[in-house]
Amino acid sequence: MARETIHEAGRLTRPPKVALVCSWLNQYGGAERVLEHLHDLFPEAPIYTSIYDPPAMPQSWRDWDIRTSFLQRIPWSRSKHRLFLALFPVAFRSLRVEGYDLVINNTSAFSHGIQLDRASTHISYCLTPARFVWRFRDYVARENIPPLMATSLVPLIAMLRHSERNAARSVDNFVAISREIAHRIEDAFGRESEVIPPAIEFERYRESAKIGDSYLVVSRLVPYKRIDLAVRAFTAMGKNLIIAGDGRDRASLEQLAGPSVRFVGRVSDEELIRLYSECRALIFTGREDFGLTPLEAQASGRPVIAFGEGGALETVLEGRTGLFFREPNEESLIDAVKEFERSDWDPNEARENARGFDVSVFSERIKGLVGRVAN
Repeated sequence: MARETIHEAGRLTRPPKVALVCSWLNQYGGAERVLEHLHDLFPEAPIYTSIYDPPAMPQSWRDWDIRTSFLQRIPWSRSKHRLFLALFPVAFRSLRVEGYDLVINNTSAFSHGIQLDRASTHISYCLTPARFVWRFRDYVARENIPPLMATSLVPLIAMLRHSERNAARSVDNFVAISREIAHRIEDAFGRESEVIPPAIEFERYRESAKIGDSYLVVSRLVPYKRIDLAVRAFTAMGKNLIIAGDGRDRASLEQLAGPSVRFVGRVSDEELIRLYSECRALIFTGREDFGLTPLEAQASGRPVIAFGEGGALETVLEGRTGLFFREPNEESLIDAVKEFERSDWDPNEARENARGFDVSVFSERIKGLVGRVAN
């Protein structure tokens, strides 16, 4: 491909032409917020993805240039995408992303397989190597997949691992969302990566002079989040817990819950900001790849009680902006709550810690990376 926009010294004479890629767009969460921040940086960039479900995304996205694979036309692919795992590598190989200087891939699975020009620079902003591929045993245990079904999936998982390794060879620069993910990238693909954490919009959050008596969970209600630990612990203690969020585990969690645990479902942004600012502390029970909710709570001046593994170790300052419980059981969480209530917490320290993860910091680091690799 002719590159008339390159000087004889090899530098672009204009800002790079950018395309964005993501794994799928059928639910709104942390990955989609990262995509929003990338789109803010590159508003003219088209977005290539496997499937897109507009009703599940913010209304503002309807004006974006989102381009999908053939999976978009298959019935049930958007609502039951797990049934089509074997087709996702094929779907991304069918997407030709041509004519771009730079492709930024906001990925958690399969999208490294897109077809690029040889002249394109491919950055992988890796949310995680696919859990169900690289951490299959953990995934089976969390999802309660029957042993016979799990055994039948082993050949598919082996095929997907091979496909993912091959596809990752197209990546020029890996960026991990956390040190936890940097280690997983090295294990899965044998590649080193720069760490650039996801961002929060710090100025949206505020302190409150009115702190209530309820603790708070903000999460999708799915198995790996381990919300059952919080439900069991706070039911046993009889302490007030508000759970904001929804998901397929909600009915079973409600059956576990005593009268001190209240489910409020999905809430508006304004209501969520209020809940953060007035809670005693955020309860964060899963082993997360990173986790934005602890930062949102700290931006609101509130401390965090988190499971002491994964991304929380990179966002919570133990003894200063929160505490960790070390074992994934309700007894360990109960002990941490008791310790928390014996301590004093400075909201200013929590807010200053969260300020370092503001979207302005993320944007400057991404622009710095693009400046290094695209010129």
